[in-house]
Amino acid sequence: MEIAVLCAIVGCLRVLPSRSQFFQYEPVTLSCEGNSSEWRVRRNTSVKTNEICPSPSQRKFSMCSLPELYPVDSGVYWCESAAGERSNQVNITVTEGPLILESPGHPVREGEHVTLHCRALSFVYNLTHFYKNGVLAGTSSTGNFSIRRVSRSDEGLYKCNVSGVGESPEIWLAVRGHSPQTPTALLTHILLPVVAGCLLLMLLMLLCLWRNHEGRVESAVLYTNVTPN
Repeated sequence: MEIAVLCAIVGCLRVLPSRSQFFQYEPVTLSCEGNSSEWRVRRNTSVKTNEICPSPSQRKFSMCSLPELYPVDSGVYWCESAAGERSNQVNITVTEGPLILESPGHPVREGEHVTLHCRALSFVYNLTHFYKNGVLAGTSSTGNFSIRRVSRSDEGLYKCNVSGVGESPEIWLAVRGHSPQTPTALLTHILLPVVAGCLLLMLLMLLCLWRNHEGRVESAVLYTNVTPN
């Protein structure tokens, strides 16, 4: 809900499938969601800077469709409006190697549960080793590495390694503080009481005016009754 509200206000870049590491030749679709129809998907790669990402049609620059990824497509992707507003950035890595590390494509919040998945081009039976900042963080027979109740200390560079197969590129796991109040919450807790107060004040003023007017009418009627012909 929070992400949807923020997307409606400042714009968001959506990645499908939702991850930041891809094997060569895999497809990916990136789309802009926000408060403007003028969003454009842009990217910085090793060969292009501030380039409008290829779209499925010349009329839909708010979507970028790459049917086959290559290492040169690795880089930073974001959405930008005609007014220069920017969305969140997503770092995409394309590898020719045998492994990738799947993780959330967005910063995770403190207290959440996160699972990193080491994915291979073909199924392997060997144990998977996970590293954080170059130090062994855990070993798994399922290819998954779970972090329960993430904290700031879990932030860092992660990669996976399978003996006899190879290792994945490193990926940065970003951790943010507890969810701040969303614009909806701010609207509920700040603006609504102010609006309600203003409406109540207006109603009281109208009531006072009505009573004042009613009193004047009654006085006029009484005065007419006692006035001789």
